[in-house]
Amino acid sequence: MAKVAFLGLGVMGFPMAGHLAAAGHQVTVYNRSGAKAEAWVAHHGGAHAPTPREAATGADLVLCCVGNDDDLRQVCLGPDGAFAGMARGAVLVDHTTVSAQVTRELAQVAAQSGLGYVDAPVSGGQAGAENGQLSVMCGGTQADFDRAGPAIDAYAKICRRMGEVSAGQMTKMCNQIAIAGLVQGLAESLAFARKAGLDVTDVVEVISQGAAGSWQMVNRHATMDRGEFEHGFAVDWMRKDLAICLQAADQLGAVLPVTALIDQFYKDVQLMGGGRWDTSSLIARLPR
Repeated sequence: MAKVAFLGLGVMGFPMAGHLAAAGHQVTVYNRSGAKAEAWVAHHGGAHAPTPREAATGADLVLCCVGNDDDLRQVCLGPDGAFAGMARGAVLVDHTTVSAQVTRELAQVAAQSGLGYVDAPVSGGQAGAENGQLSVMCGGTQADFDRAGPAIDAYAKICRRMGEVSAGQMTKMCNQIAIAGLVQGLAESLAFARKAGLDVTDVVEVISQGAAGSWQMVNRHATMDRGEFEHGFAVDWMRKDLAICLQAADQLGAVLPVTALIDQFYKDVQLMGGGRWDTSSLIARLPR
């Protein structure tokens, strides 16, 4: 079992760190809000620290799941950042969805200090984190991945090395691009069914058994039909992720017309006051 630090105890990080503790790892947590760290320790045991540096001191692995590029820089860099507390040979594993640019930047800084770095964004949402069933896509050296893998297995359904540093983030972009189009298609299908006077449940029971079936369809159709959007990844965060995708596409010369359009649809949802609704709220734009 490893000595582990976990930085960031949001809706994903809190249960992920809990799975590490349940697996027998020695876990020290850090959260920007100290009360959340105290609550985690009260529930799971372990320890909490007031800074990322103190949490990371003596840890074999430092895992983090924060909000965005700036948040990640803040917990990694500076006199109170994790890098300042990590010993040579320790590995930082970043589960945040961030840009490939900041990933490469921080991996280079880590390497200069003799630290390993694995970018390991996740998919599966809050339910996947709570149930230990996340899909984890990793970038980094084989050696760093091999060191991190046993800890990640505590909350992963699948964990795979996709290539060198930033390959994990690029794979997560593929994930978000695919989800964006899928959710819009599902929203239009359900709205069409309602307009046609069909029973949405009956429609989904039939078409989900064929080529149209998806996780989103099975798990979100009922709440979408009822207008309940408090079940997962927020629109504000999805727009952050899609901005990363669109920027990377410009750099690569890739074309993402559907993704760009759906990004604007999510902007519509934000203007409706739905920034904290989950991503299935695309159906709210469509007339009943």
